[in-house]
Amino acid sequence: MNSRHAILLSTEQIRNWDLFTMEDKGISSHALMERASHACYTWLLENGYGEHSFSLFCGKGNNGGDGLALARMLCGYGCTVTANILEPGHTGTADFETNLTLLNGSQVTVSFITEKENLPVIKSGDIVIDALFGSGLNRPLERIAGLLVEHINKSGNEIIAIDIPSGMFADSSSFDNTRIQARHTLSFETYKPAFFVGENEAYCGTVHILTIGLSPSYPDTVHPFFEMINSASIKKIYKRRSNFTHKGTYGHAALVAGSEYMMGAAVLAARACMRSGAGKLTCYIPANGSSVIQISIPEAMTATSLSDKSIYDGGYNAIGIGPGMGKQDANAAILLTIFQNCRALVIDADALNTLAEEGEILLKKIPPNSILTPHPKEFERLFGKTANDFERIYLAQKKAMELNVIIVLKGYNTFIATPGGRSFFNTTGNPGMATAGSGDVLTGILTGLLAQGYSPMDAAVMGVFMHGLAGDIAAVKVSQEALIASDIIQYLGDAFLTL
Repeated sequence: MNSRHAILLSTEQIRNWDLFTMEDKGISSHALMERASHACYTWLLENGYGEHSFSLFCGKGNNGGDGLALARMLCGYGCTVTANILEPGHTGTADFETNLTLLNGSQVTVSFITEKENLPVIKSGDIVIDALFGSGLNRPLERIAGLLVEHINKSGNEIIAIDIPSGMFADSSSFDNTRIQARHTLSFETYKPAFFVGENEAYCGTVHILTIGLSPSYPDTVHPFFEMINSASIKKIYKRRSNFTHKGTYGHAALVAGSEYMMGAAVLAARACMRSGAGKLTCYIPANGSSVIQISIPEAMTATSLSDKSIYDGGYNAIGIGPGMGKQDANAAILLTIFQNCRALVIDADALNTLAEEGEILLKKIPPNSILTPHPKEFERLFGKTANDFERIYLAQKKAMELNVIIVLKGYNTFIATPGGRSFFNTTGNPGMATAGSGDVLTGILTGLLAQGYSPMDAAVMGVFMHGLAGDIAAVKVSQEALIASDIIQYLGDAFLTL
């Protein structure tokens, strides 16, 4: 995903951006609507839709006004256009009414939908444009509006949504809502939070961000609802190496990982840690796994007993704990002792499960700014069930601030919540990374970055991005289906070369 503005705004902030632009640039709301409609018109022509006929469905708000303006432009190009207006008994906004008046004398066929008995027949082959309800929607669709959306979805026609699929909320859950199922969504200036959650994937289709000339200074005046991690933000974080350095410059990392039947997790985390740039690595593993590490990662050192006091006395720049540890009675005591002495910590897998089992007493002893990396099921064990994606995200924000930790909620568009309130969606990664060991690789990368002196927040943001980017490169090389966790490590160097 690319966007000129690497922020995600709330519904209110989006509305205020329009108002700010009108005042800042001295333009009317109608002129701004013309810009939005023309951007959609241009996209349609550039993507081969100019030879089609169109059925537009418009509400009586400003999203509907966009649709009517687009209908006028498409008709002017020579397309056959029908504009179907949902009329539930109220007058339209001023800009909607202006655009309706501008259709007088045009070849656009205008019809009004007042009840379920006069839902229009949608001509086979027509491109359907959804301009019913925009991002300002704040309640689920019901009665005739809901029936109309279901009617459109059942038509089998290709649907293109303007701004956001109708029925979808921009910054809260739409899980049970009736929603338009679009093949493409044409949105403006920047992505909306709704586009980053799995519950909306089947409804958004491919999202395209169109520039309409909103004032570029506005985002600097607000606290963003969420932020997006992209290559530009990572290049600001990335620390270029100087010539006069040595392995000690880049930190000594430790990994507490592996058990008798899960040494692979330790190997993956260790290889990823070294590939992320750590100067030195010591792996704390079971005695029967020493030869596995020595053969698989000769660059790493091993310790086969946690009685080695250096793991407890702050002798490491960063510690990662959890991959493949298994469930052991000693886990809680190990965690507690490490919590009391470590500098920087990444907590994953079985270490998270131990936290969940021990509950609030151990959770509250986690060192400040530690990085927790749960997948959704681990998150549920730690903090409880949630009803939908947005509820889980907001709970992650709450817990990050409450516990003074960084929570990396793994998945597509991995979400990062920080104790200071900043929250991020990642923009790299692909479904091929849904494979065993991918999380172990992430733990290794995060531990390696922490050891090099990246702040916990920067390590989390950069680590998640680089992990996803390496996975994207791997998917191009070997396909999503054939991708395994080792491939992410193999192409991590290629990901760093992009910086």
